Amino acid sequence: MLEGKCLKISNLIYDYTAVLLRKIYYWRIITPPVLDTAQYFPLSQRFSTNWRKLRDEALCIAENLRAVPRFHDLMSQQEDISAQDERDWRMFVVKAYGVTISKNAAKCPVLSELISSNPDVLTATISFLAPWKHIPEHQGPFRGVVRYYLGLSVPNDSTGQTGTVLTIDGVEYRLASGQSILWDDTFAHEVRNNTGEVRIALLLDVRRKGMPLDMEILSNILIAAAGVVVRMRKFA
Repeated sequence: MLEGKCLKISNLIYDYTAVLLRKIYYWRIITPPVLDTAQYFPLSQRFSTNWRKLRDEALCIAENLRAVPRFHDLMSQQEDISAQDERDWRMFVVKAYGVTISKNAAKCPVLSELISSNPDVLTATISFLAPWKHIPEHQGPFRGVVRYYLGLSVPNDSTGQTGTVLTIDGVEYRLASGQSILWDDTFAHEVRNNTGEVRIALLLDVRRKGMPLDMEILSNILIAAAGVVVRMRKFA
């Protein structure tokens, strides 16, 4: 019972902190939901041109998918969006807030080489979305990073269209295998896998470029603190 109360308190602190941080960043940084990849993540082409190699690594991991943790197993604060429909959203984390997860990086040599050559990539995760999984609308905590999505294995739906729909600030995006998008995940977004197959995508959190100095300092503090939490939880 005590553990459950502590978990609820921890989740409340996380939620209130995320709301406060979003307000601070909204005040200081004004950008559209979807961002220019060439401006904010110029080295993204290294990932997109190697998407087939990245897909092959991800498919090898998918052979033992039950060994990959669900998102809410890694972060209990995400249970509302990860476990609400009893369909799995599994996350294979290779890097988290600047901390490389060595045992996972060893299974993804291509991905590991790409992220090690780009220090602006703070988090790298292979996302496995179960058939018919819906990730309800939610928002990221702060604008110090931007989110890069690269489809690796995206099945089609019964009509022949790309079967995963990513909705950002009310606009739908259907990104097939090999296609990518860069966006500010503090805008409300949701994902639906409208197929009977697992959808696989690469998610990168990239350090935002061109921030005011005070926001850059705040972001560096938050990222360093998150890295400490990752080490304490022994992800690495």
